[in-house]
Amino acid sequence: MNALLILIIILPVAEIYLFIKIGSQIGALTTISLIFLTAFIGVLYARYEGFNTLRSGMSQLIRNELPIYEIISGAALAFAALLLIIPGFATDTFGLLIIFPPTRKFLLKNVSKNYSKKVKDQQNFIDGESEDIRDDDDRRL
Repeated sequence: MNALLILIIILPVAEIYLFIKIGSQIGALTTISLIFLTAFIGVLYARYEGFNTLRSGMSQLIRNELPIYEIISGAALAFAALLLIIPGFATDTFGLLIIFPPTRKFLLKNVSKNYSKKVKDQQNFIDGESEDIRDDDDRRL
C-alpha cells in the first residue's frame, strides 16, 4: 500500500482521536478556541519567518551566491503554514516544528540526506562502446 494513502487515512483518525481526548480534558469550547489560536499565531509566526528567509535569500543574491537553503526553507514554511491552517493538534504540532529554525534545519538536513542517498542509489550507468556504421554510398561522397 502506498505510504501517502496510509497517511491520508491515518491522519484524520489521529486528529479526531486527539480532538476527543483533549476536548474531554479541557472542554469543547476551549478546544475550539485553542485550535483557532494556534492557527492564528502559527500563521503570523510563519509570515515572520518567511520574511526573514526572504531577507536572507536576497542578501545571498546580492553576494552572488545561490540561496538554495532559503528556497527550500521558504517552501517548508509555506507547507508549515498550510499545516497550521488545517484544524487539528497533530498538524499544528508538526507545523510548529517546521516553523522554528533549529528544528526546520534539522528536519531539512535529514530529508536531504535521505533524498541524496536515494538519488545515488537510483543512478544507473550503462557502459558501452559506440561505433559509426556507414553505408557504401556515404563513403563515395
